[in-house]
Order: sequence, then structure tokens, then C-alpha cells
Amino acid sequence: MSTVSVVNTKNERVGEIELNDGVFNLEVKEYLLHDVVRMQRAARRAGTACTKTRVEVSGSGAKPWRQKGTGRARAGSRRSPLWRGGGVIFGPKPRDYSFKLNRKVKKQALAMAMSARLQEGNLIVLDDFTMETIKTRDFVNVMNVLNVENCLIVADGVTENLHKSARNVNGFKVLPTDGLNVYDILLHKKLVLVQPVIENLEKRLMA
Repeated sequence: MSTVSVVNTKNERVGEIELNDGVFNLEVKEYLLHDVVRMQRAARRAGTACTKTRVEVSGSGAKPWRQKGTGRARAGSRRSPLWRGGGVIFGPKPRDYSFKLNRKVKKQALAMAMSARLQEGNLIVLDDFTMETIKTRDFVNVMNVLNVENCLIVADGVTENLHKSARNVNGFKVLPTDGLNVYDILLHKKLVLVQPVIENLEKRLMA
């Protein structure tokens, strides 16, 4: 078991917590993290690019001029891809870029991403993080006290006040436990976990 200090929003040590080695102390396999991030980014692609083939573009189907005797190259359609305004050869069509990975692989990668942050010394555990009002300045002040410039904050039952206070600050993101993912962990330099989240994560990833 790894032991980590628990601090409050004033960056004062208020206790410590033991972290499950099966979740927070794994060997980091970069190829697994790469596969999961690639899967997440592929799922976000719209896949809506679309071009028209020679069958779909508007234009007459009549032969522009007779086959022989004009001195010009033979032509069978004004919709030919060789002509301006004609169809596109092998152009993109709407498609789904997403692909699937095993659930076990995704769980393992998520645990490895958190293990990486702990091993780097970039994991912070807060005892509580509630905001009475929606105030970006108050959120920034807390981050300054914690000496954090770029981080992902994971809090159970994310309150509207915390979420809205953080959403306009560049480099910060707030997620509920269920929304925690490999891509967002790796995208931010530090990972801030509110203490009740840890038990839920350990149950989720050890199941």
C-alpha cells in the first residue's frame, strides 16, 4: 500500500490515506495508454466528410459531342471526374472511425495513468472541495495556494458551483468519478482527487 498525504484547500496537511497498489502502483505500459487514447480520439471524430461521385453530381447524362470528327478528345459525360464540376474519385464518405478495446484493457490503462501521476509526484488528494458560490476568482485562488497551474480535478457529485467556477479557466477540468478517463489524465499535468473518490475508483477498477 502506498501512503499519500491528504491536504485541504489551504494546502495544509490534514491526514493521510493508503492507496491500493492494484490501482495506484502499477507498472506503466505506454503501448496500452496509447491504444486507449487512440480509441477515445477515434470515437470523437465526426466522420461526416462527404464528396459526390460522378453519379451524384448534377449535370446532363448526354454525350457532350460526337465521338469522332471534332478534333477534341472523346467525352461521354459532363459529370466526369476529369472535368471541372465533375465527380470526385475515391473521395471521403461518412464513416464511423470508432473501434473497441476489451473492458479489462481500458480498466488497466486507467489505473496505469493514475499510477503514472502518483509515481511522478503529480497526484494530489484533497479532503474536500466545495464552493459556496460560482466564483472563478475563488477557484483560481485555491489552485494558486495548491501551486497547481494545469490539472484534472475528480470529485464525486460534482456540484454546479465547482464545475462552473472552473470551466472558464484554461488548463483546468472538473470531472465526476464516472467520467474519469485516460485521455484527460494524460492531457493534464496534475491529477487532483477529492478523498471520497478514491474508494469508488478502487472498487470500480478492482471489480
